[in-house]
Amino acid sequence: MTGFARVDGHGDGYSWTFEAKSVNGRSLDLRCRLPSGFDSVEAVARAELPKRLARGNVNLTLTVNRAQAVSQLRINRELLAQVLELAREIEGAGAAPPRLDSLLAVRGIIEPVEEDETESRERVESALKADLAKLIDQLVVNRLAEGARIAEVLNGHLDEIARLVDAASACASTQPEALREKLRAQVATILGSFPALSEDRLAQEAAILIGKADVREELDRLRAHIQAARDLMAEGGAIGRRYDFLCQEFNREANTLCSKSADVELTRIGLSLKASIEQLREQVQNIE
Repeated sequence: MTGFARVDGHGDGYSWTFEAKSVNGRSLDLRCRLPSGFDSVEAVARAELPKRLARGNVNLTLTVNRAQAVSQLRINRELLAQVLELAREIEGAGAAPPRLDSLLAVRGIIEPVEEDETESRERVESALKADLAKLIDQLVVNRLAEGARIAEVLNGHLDEIARLVDAASACASTQPEALREKLRAQVATILGSFPALSEDRLAQEAAILIGKADVREELDRLRAHIQAARDLMAEGGAIGRRYDFLCQEFNREANTLCSKSADVELTRIGLSLKASIEQLREQVQNIE
């Protein structure tokens, strides 16, 4: 869910910079910081972003600068005609003809033109919305690139979990014959201390102990979870929530394996398994 994007643009006397930062989040949360008067751009962002992203805290910032406007000038021809008419009357009375700079210096002959910004502002907002689309595209690409790197890390953790499951399966204490030998020794000790116990009762207790100590079911489920995790990653899309739930199931089986273990080696493997699962879960928090 981590990503960054930046787009710069300019037009009609304006320049702007879009920035978007995305970090981990349980759901999609968009926070916008835009200059006053650009509410339509924020509306587009809130409409378009959920179409491309499912999770993450996204901060969108827009900075707009406007160049100093250059005023345009125009000649007030009606007033100029009146001034020229008066000049001709004065000239007829023997006065010298007025100079051009004197005529233009008459107040009101040259006046500034107030620019109509409506059309210009519409073009700027249209350009901003186009750049916003580019920004979202760039953010999605950057998040996908980050996701590809995390996928390599996740696969590494899954490989390590698979290796530990195989090691637990190969551990002698997980084999039924090893459990039976251990129970035979325990039964012989019990019979020596309590000879009155019936063999049927001892057989029942032995069966219960074997069932409680057998971790093959947990190992089978762990293998199934590993395959489910690989299938999720191959599926693509927004898999973060389901992957996080799967990590909880991983942890549940590892806890059960450790609680059943009566062997130092199996316990050591179980603890390493829990550590690898926790590392996997931490990375899963970074994906959508």
